[in-house]
Amino acid sequence: MRRSNLFLPTLKEDPSEAQIVSHQLMLRSGMVRQASAGIYSWLPLGHRVLKRVEQIVREEQDYAGCQEMLMPTIQSAELWRESGRYDGYGEEMLRIKDRHDREFLYGPTNEEQITEIFRDNVRSYRDLPKILYHIQWKFRDEVRPRFGVMRGREFLMKDAYSFDLDYTSARRSYNKMFLCYLRTFARLGLKAIPMKADTGPIGGDLSHEFIILADTGESQVYCHRGFLEFGERELEQVEDAELEKQVSKWTSLYAATDEMHDPAIGKDLGDELISARGIEVGHIFYFGTKYSKAMGAEVTGADGSQITLEMGSYGIGVSRLVGGIIEASHDDKGIIWPDSVAPFQIGMINLRTGEQTCDNACEEIYSKCRQKGVEIIYDDRAERAGTKFADMDLIGVPWQLIVGPRGLKNGLIEVKRRDTGVREELSIEAALDRIISG
Repeated sequence: MRRSNLFLPTLKEDPSEAQIVSHQLMLRSGMVRQASAGIYSWLPLGHRVLKRVEQIVREEQDYAGCQEMLMPTIQSAELWRESGRYDGYGEEMLRIKDRHDREFLYGPTNEEQITEIFRDNVRSYRDLPKILYHIQWKFRDEVRPRFGVMRGREFLMKDAYSFDLDYTSARRSYNKMFLCYLRTFARLGLKAIPMKADTGPIGGDLSHEFIILADTGESQVYCHRGFLEFGERELEQVEDAELEKQVSKWTSLYAATDEMHDPAIGKDLGDELISARGIEVGHIFYFGTKYSKAMGAEVTGADGSQITLEMGSYGIGVSRLVGGIIEASHDDKGIIWPDSVAPFQIGMINLRTGEQTCDNACEEIYSKCRQKGVEIIYDDRAERAGTKFADMDLIGVPWQLIVGPRGLKNGLIEVKRRDTGVREELSIEAALDRIISG
């Protein structure tokens, strides 16, 4: 993509309405623009990142054996009355009526919808277990939407729902998703800590929030210092028989959100306890028969008896993750994207646009990147070098190629790694080999 063609309305200053770093940088880098309170349009740069996050979430769901579907954003109020949640959910639910005066709602979550679908189509124990998921826009009418996409009213959410015959198999599904979430966040460049959490309005008696530590976090969290030493080796895919053992590694150390924190345990841990601010990036629930019993979701067991389904729910805020990644990875110059979600792999700066040698070298690099399938943003604008450098740091592209007449006299271009700031001079071929090989 040529910078001159890209719709990228950047800002030089932090907007006054933006209170946290991710909101500031998403507005300044031209990723989003506010449509109304808590509702955002995702501009091309932001949309590229959003789709990359979404794809990683999707790949890990598929890898864990989940099946993707898509449910409507508008749901019937009757379904929610059937579960008993319609009147009790609160003012966060956006309630609407159609022209026939029938009551609907803009879905804040989909437990009722998926339970109805499964109830009406699955009759036998032989069809279990199943985990279904969708990635859909949701709406919750927050009383004070703030912090940009971190607490908006409209948001992109991945919801998965498990259906099992008994507690043992339901627990297996829960553990499978527990590890799936850890792998997902690791691929996104995040160290997420699973913490015992309140089940909230979804209900149930087993729940974990996945929290990343950040100074601008919305809530206070507590965890054992040992979590910071956990690495990729803890996240290997395991057989079903090993799930509980693997999950136990991550739950053996103390971790709890503020509302679940036990001060006595914290006192016993002493210096091993970390007290910090945290950002929730995922939440999983086991709620047993809360919805299946209320809505009559049953299957016929092996002995011919009717068995009420055991269920769980597993949510990841996809749009929220974009803000969370920025909160965890930035500096005073702008965003520092992990390679896995960056909008472009390479950002190329032409220091002398209009000078034939520089233009030719940039066109050569641009062509080679496109041939190799490497996504590149080429700043071909007739702007000052300082402006180009500032914009490239702001949008956080992992690799920068700086092409100028002085270096080209020796057949060299400058390569800069955004996260470390390390620079070196290489030939064009060596620079591309370095980046493509990692």
